[in-house]
Amino acid sequence: MFEYLKQSWPTLWPTLGAIGVILAFVPVLGLYMTFIERKLAAYVQDRLGPNRVGPFGILQAIADAIKLFLKEQIIPDHVYTFLYFIAPTFSLMTAMFALVVMPFGPVPTEYTEGFRYIVAPGIDIGIMMMIAISSLSAYGIILGGWASNNKYSLYGAIRSCAQFISYEIPLGLSIIGIIAASGSLNIEQIVSSQGGAIWNWNIFWQPLALIVFFTSALAETNRLPFDLAECEQELVGGFHTEYGGIKFVLFFLAEYTHVVTVSFLTALLFFGGWHFPGLTGPVDANLGGMLLRTFVLVFKVTMVVGFIMLLRWSLPRFRFDQLMGLAWKGLIPLALLNFLCVAIVLTYDLPKHYLALTALFLVAGSMVSARHLQHTINRPRSEGRPATNVNLTESAI
Repeated sequence: MFEYLKQSWPTLWPTLGAIGVILAFVPVLGLYMTFIERKLAAYVQDRLGPNRVGPFGILQAIADAIKLFLKEQIIPDHVYTFLYFIAPTFSLMTAMFALVVMPFGPVPTEYTEGFRYIVAPGIDIGIMMMIAISSLSAYGIILGGWASNNKYSLYGAIRSCAQFISYEIPLGLSIIGIIAASGSLNIEQIVSSQGGAIWNWNIFWQPLALIVFFTSALAETNRLPFDLAECEQELVGGFHTEYGGIKFVLFFLAEYTHVVTVSFLTALLFFGGWHFPGLTGPVDANLGGMLLRTFVLVFKVTMVVGFIMLLRWSLPRFRFDQLMGLAWKGLIPLALLNFLCVAIVLTYDLPKHYLALTALFLVAGSMVSARHLQHTINRPRSEGRPATNVNLTESAI
């Protein structure tokens, strides 16, 4: 056994190193994403935010972590104990496993020795594997809602199940166009196909796919305006009503991990990944080039994360019927149109510039949706219009 480990060590240690980076940084990243979101929420709402613990409040996340670890673990008598404990653990495990095929830095195509910014490089079905694993996170929420033996938690779990099933469809359809255009399911190869000029980035050729993908992925993170599984105005706290302390933290660490995963995927699939004008050559083992490309990717991911946080504090929550209508009546038809356009362009070997015209479908769909919404709001009560339900965003943390 030791001889086998000695022989495989040159290829084993980069994998163990990448796993160590993920296990070390994801919990800390989750803590400080909470702090950053609180500061961003304070900026949006014209207040100070956390500013007491440490310079500018930067140690507030550490203080919160200590408090939550030392908090008494209260277990309600009416819960199904085994599933009650398994649910938050399962949510975090699936969120972490999805990062196995996620490149968090430049990965050279031919470079097989030394540290790599990915746990499992060269997986030919990497993107499908990631979507399959991340979709399992719904089971954590469903188990938590069921095991809590609480009607509010159960309602939140059922909402989450319907939401995940609905938004998985447009999410997958939006990615099919990218896969077909790049000719690979390997995430590293999809990024490589966007090398060269900035105009090779998929955002310019499939803007409709970007909107459908980002909206669907945001819905799968259970964040505003899609957090119907934990809607406190209706469900107290939804699926996590009966959870507190470290168990509560595991649920939200999984949520922030999903946010990071969505942000990485958005940057890798649509914004060129680690490519940038002036960094258009092949990725090699040069340390300076690797670090510069890593900075480019992290910067793009940071911008996407910041946008997701701003959306939380800018948009009101949907009603559940609006949530389902957006997926089945809006995103799925748009995703099918995008895939049809990609298929026509590839089949007849047309210039990919034509795919940019798919943005017209998005404009047309937005106009139809706005008109329908305005008609619904202005319809008299005598015609059976439901009372307008305006849900404000969550109060500041």
